[in-house]
Amino acid sequence: MEMRNLGRSGLRVSKMGLGCNNFGEALDLEGSRRVIDAALDVGMTFFDTADVYGKRGGSEACIGEALGPRRQRVVLATKFALPMDDQGLLRGASRGYVMTALEASLRRLKTDWIDLYQLHWPDPLTPLDETLRALDDAVTQGKVRYIGCSNLPAWQVTECAWIAKTSGRAAFVSTQNEYSLLVRNPEKELIPAAQSHGMSLLPAFPLTGGLLTGKYAAGRPPPENTRFARRGGNFVARHDRAENFARVARLAPFAEQHGRSMVELACSWLACQPIVASVIAGATTVDQVIQNATAADWLLTPENQAEIDDLLDPPAR
Repeated sequence: MEMRNLGRSGLRVSKMGLGCNNFGEALDLEGSRRVIDAALDVGMTFFDTADVYGKRGGSEACIGEALGPRRQRVVLATKFALPMDDQGLLRGASRGYVMTALEASLRRLKTDWIDLYQLHWPDPLTPLDETLRALDDAVTQGKVRYIGCSNLPAWQVTECAWIAKTSGRAAFVSTQNEYSLLVRNPEKELIPAAQSHGMSLLPAFPLTGGLLTGKYAAGRPPPENTRFARRGGNFVARHDRAENFARVARLAPFAEQHGRSMVELACSWLACQPIVASVIAGATTVDQVIQNATAADWLLTPENQAEIDDLLDPPAR
């Protein structure tokens, strides 16, 4: 498995990472353990989760139980800020909550440190300076190695970089935002901002919720137990559009002509983007882990990428 640096940091992550959002919900502890064992066997060392995954804490708890003494073999990333209770009291990015959320994640993960601690969502009630000061203290204490963000717009990414630079604090080394063949809007502002500040992009929803696998059909209900069926609402409304189904229909023959699957096309295209350090893919079975391990091995030429852009016309940007 190819290893890459995360931003300008010394943190090395596997080109294909393991998304752990299924643990503690779609998968119980034993199912999670099988997926984690398979991921380590194929060379995946970057595991990405969040405190809210798995019905609030379930994913982290499964990882902590399943890893055991193998913790040092893994680059472990988690997130904070989204609600951890029904009243909305345990949420946000204030100093007090950052410290509370961090200690809770450490307990569930059964570890003394988190390799990448990420602000999951913007908190409009808390100044960015306060959040960054708290995260810098966590780094100084050795409880966090590096920090990152997720779902921040380009202007906030830039503001955070400026605060860190002028105050001498730890800076975000990565940003995790939705990015895929069908969602190209980060290329307009976010990616140039991240590149200028030496950050990597970790693509969320690399398969656009499964749309790029070809498992969905226009005008038909999504199959059971798929992301579209589980999430519904705004997520489906954003992506379940005629133009996206048309783009998938044009991309499928291109992948087939090269003897590749749509999953390989989607993951390899992302892995070929210089800003991308790791393509994080979820899995619920050992077979899926094995397939994901080589999904980004297709080295697309500049000519291939130009042809893909033509097939996406009008562009997905």
